[in-house]
Amino acid sequence: MSIKFQLRPQKSVQVAAMFLKLEQLYKKQPMHHLKLMKMLYMADRRSLEQIETTMTGDRYVSMEFGPVLSNVYNLIKGEYSDANDQALWSTHISPRCIHRITLLKDPGNSKLCEFEEDLIRDIYEEYKDWDRFDLAEETHKLFPEWEKPPEGIGSIPIKIETTLRYIGKTAEDIQEIEETVKYYIHQDRVLVHAH
Repeated sequence: MSIKFQLRPQKSVQVAAMFLKLEQLYKKQPMHHLKLMKMLYMADRRSLEQIETTMTGDRYVSMEFGPVLSNVYNLIKGEYSDANDQALWSTHISPRCIHRITLLKDPGNSKLCEFEEDLIRDIYEEYKDWDRFDLAEETHKLFPEWEKPPEGIGSIPIKIETTLRYIGKTAEDIQEIEETVKYYIHQDRVLVHAH
C-alpha cells in the first residue's frame, strides 16, 4: 500500500504566494526560504490531518532542517524537472536572493477554498515571529515522521501512510484515503484525455 498524491503546481504557487503576501504585509520583507518551507509543510500536513488530503499534492522528505515538500523545494531552487511547472513558479515567485524569496506577481487564489486560506493564515499567525532555525527545530519536535538523514544523504522519503499513522488514522482510514486518492487521480487523467 502506498499513497501518492499528484503535485498541483498552480495550487502550490498559490499557497506559497499567500504566505509571501502575509510576510510582506506583516513583516514588510521577503521571506526566508527555510521559513517558507517549514510553513508549507505545516499547512500541507494540517490539511492532511483535517480533511485527509494535502493542498500541494507534493511528496514529503526528511532533510537536515526538518520535513520538506520535495518538488516545491526543487521549484524554489529552480531545478524542477517539468519546464512548464518551473516557468509557472518563476513567473510568480522570485529565485532565492540571499536565501530570501519574494512575490513577483500575484497568482490569485482560484485554487484555494476558504478552509485552506484560513489554515494558511492560522499557520502564519502562529509562527510569523519565529526565527527560521527555531521553526525548523520545532518541526523536529512536532512531527515524529521526520528523522535526521544519515551523514552524506541529503534526504529520505516520508511515506504519507507514516504521517497518517502519527496523525492518528487507523489502517482502515488509511486504506480508504488511498482508494479516494487513486479515484481522483484516475478522474483527473480521464478529464485530461477528454479535452
